[in-house]
Amino acid sequence: MNGRPVQILLRVILALCFAVFPAVSAVAQGFAGLGAAAEGFTQPSRDIPVSFPRDHGPHPDFRIEWWYLTANLQDADGTKYGLQWTLFRSAMAPEEKDGWASPQIWMGHAAVTTPTAHYVAERLARGGIGQAGARADPFSAWIDDWEMTATGDGIDALELRARGTDFGYDMTLSATGPIVLQGDRGYSVKSTGGRASYYYSQPFYEISGTLRLPERDVTVTGTAWLDREWASQPLGDTQISWDWFSMVFDGGERLMGFTLHDSETGDFTAATWIASDGTPTPYPNGAFQSRPLETAQVAGRDVPVVWQVLLPDKGIDVTVRALNPQAWMDTSVSYWEGPVTITGSHPGRGYLEMTGY
Repeated sequence: MNGRPVQILLRVILALCFAVFPAVSAVAQGFAGLGAAAEGFTQPSRDIPVSFPRDHGPHPDFRIEWWYLTANLQDADGTKYGLQWTLFRSAMAPEEKDGWASPQIWMGHAAVTTPTAHYVAERLARGGIGQAGARADPFSAWIDDWEMTATGDGIDALELRARGTDFGYDMTLSATGPIVLQGDRGYSVKSTGGRASYYYSQPFYEISGTLRLPERDVTVTGTAWLDREWASQPLGDTQISWDWFSMVFDGGERLMGFTLHDSETGDFTAATWIASDGTPTPYPNGAFQSRPLETAQVAGRDVPVVWQVLLPDKGIDVTVRALNPQAWMDTSVSYWEGPVTITGSHPGRGYLEMTGY
């Protein structure tokens, strides 16, 4: 959702908060408490625009945010891979303090997906002690030795690294297009009641580097997509899950689209068509459509792994298929996240995130 509503998972962040501060769960409403009142926290406003480099950094007066990067990769033999690097921040109070008094909690997720395997790692940290954090200028985000660090101005050039028990990666990224503001100039509405977040993307990265897998190191190249999102109360009380798509088409255009599922009012959708020069066209609720076509047994549950995605205004009618149906994120709160191939009216590749299955 990220959005990056994937991105992720607001639910994952709140689950960590519940583990550290159990009293929070008593007031949880909606999807893992994301519909609960956020008294004292700042709320997004259409009147306060996104600003750089400020908004590359953290927003401790907001309850939740993330830095969320996914990549579609390929080696010299044409084998396809996927990569995820995510840093989540969640606040118990709308402030920052030094040391163990900090109310900020951090979580990192890293993953590599191959056609036959899915590797996942998770890191947890408290704020205020230097173990995890982010800064705007020069940009850097980290948890332990996992790092996303700028090598130039803004976020145009990055170095990325992470390690798990049985995998790792070291990557270099370079943007070939502009940052894209999602929704209304970065103000992204998430419900019919008007709940919203700030949301921007950098969907134009070229990426290269090394995947460190159990059997061997693999040199890869590809494209990457960074989602940045922050909010305090972004979902409605009864919104229970979502499906989020990021798509990079062979013609150079991009598409972000998500469907939020509500147990009472039905689905809420939003999308942004991104021209090859980076010009965004946002679409309101109902314009974007996603329909599951096939499911697979994943971690003991039925999960859609083939989808039809439509955006009629742009002639989009594509089939989105998981590279590896078993791309299950077995983390504090589990979800599905992995690379996809796209066929139909606009062939390409992308990433899919699904929660609530």
